[in-house]
Amino acid sequence: MTSRIPRDSRLRLVRPRPLAAAPRAVNQRRPRRPVPRPPEGTPAPSELARMARSGLASAARVAHWADAALRPGRDGAGSDGKGTLSDATAERAAIDLGLTVAQVRADWDTARLAGLVEVHGDSARPGWRLRAWDRDDSAVLRGWVALFDAWSIAHPEPERLAHGAVADVVSAMPQVLSFLQLSAGPVPVEQLLDLLEQRVTELRTERCEIPYGPQPEPMADPAAADTPLAPLLDWALHALASVGALTYGDGQATLTPLGSWAVWVKLEQICVAAQSPAGNIEQAAEDMLRGCAQLRPNAARDEYRAWLAARPVGSAVTELLGAARGDDALLRGLAFEALRVVGAPAEPDVRAVVDEPTLRPYALLWLAEHDGIDPEDAHEVLTREEATWLWVDTAAAVADHGEAPMLVRHLESALQPTVPALLVEVRAVGHPRTVQVLVALAAAHPDPALAKAVRRAAFQVHTGGS
Repeated sequence: MTSRIPRDSRLRLVRPRPLAAAPRAVNQRRPRRPVPRPPEGTPAPSELARMARSGLASAARVAHWADAALRPGRDGAGSDGKGTLSDATAERAAIDLGLTVAQVRADWDTARLAGLVEVHGDSARPGWRLRAWDRDDSAVLRGWVALFDAWSIAHPEPERLAHGAVADVVSAMPQVLSFLQLSAGPVPVEQLLDLLEQRVTELRTERCEIPYGPQPEPMADPAAADTPLAPLLDWALHALASVGALTYGDGQATLTPLGSWAVWVKLEQICVAAQSPAGNIEQAAEDMLRGCAQLRPNAARDEYRAWLAARPVGSAVTELLGAARGDDALLRGLAFEALRVVGAPAEPDVRAVVDEPTLRPYALLWLAEHDGIDPEDAHEVLTREEATWLWVDTAAAVADHGEAPMLVRHLESALQPTVPALLVEVRAVGHPRTVQVLVALAAAHPDPALAKAVRRAAFQVHTGGS
């Protein structure tokens, strides 16, 4: 399907909603509608999770090794801050795990794209998905979907091919994957190539339409039109096979059960969300917050009050801040929502974490509201960099726990007036989830030109390029 509506890739200038309330948007549910059922023959979620664990076993093994063998202050990642393992660390991992250095680096790369590890400056730490790896099937599936979304980064294209043609093929592959999913069986590569050529032609035709408004994106690479698509389709199918989305050989391609399920999820725009545990009041802070994630704000506040009433305020605040320091951005936002219910008794502890980079934007907003600043204006206490960091952190929460359209709508809360300006500042703040957020946004956004720009920015952040 194509659109003939002229596109404007600028962000719409709207008054920013209070960023303190941004994580709250993740909890808002749309009106109830019948839950679509997956196609007949789709394995149960537990079986899909088993397949995902199997496919990501090597990456999880390296991530667990890093968790056990590396500690803060040691050389866990490359000194350039790009998340590349140092030579010494890669060699040590290879010896300990009985792998080659190349295998270790490949598995580490996969672990980063799947959110099993997160890079913070010159060090790396386990992602929340790794912590939940053995007990939470939805966390495993989300990790695999993150890798699926990043297939073009996980398996970079040959350098000799025109970048514009590569971008066109990446933008066209969702339609190819949809056709594979609907076919429910092997499809000859020749048929896929015909479909790819049709879709790429449509994309290039759309770019020739009369532009509307400023055009920050350059026109397509002239060399792209002369690039044959057969080698690019071969690369794309090999790349998707490398992440476990399909099998490719003997002149045909077939989606795996995981790949078919993931494409169906994308088509239906549903969320594989973690289920709320029972007995929230009796749970530790992290589990309580997870249990409140699906509640509306008023119901969640009632749950926070009951949870706080059942324990000493000092230990409760300490526990909430501990949950906020974790790797799940949604829990970070919810923890500070719960601290708003605590009120004044939490002020000394919140003020004490202002210098912690991960918590600083949340703490500053909390303190501003506590000091009487209108929540609508509280975001003005943040620097531009802090506000951008918080935007990425909130986007990470939406990417992990929300629906794709919600992530697209999250663009409206950015301070930057254009997508290119946003991408420049997002890259500059160095949030550890930048790559995953940009990949998820590119996969979710319906505008091919904008998705291409976001995807290119994700690749540049991932490789440390410019």
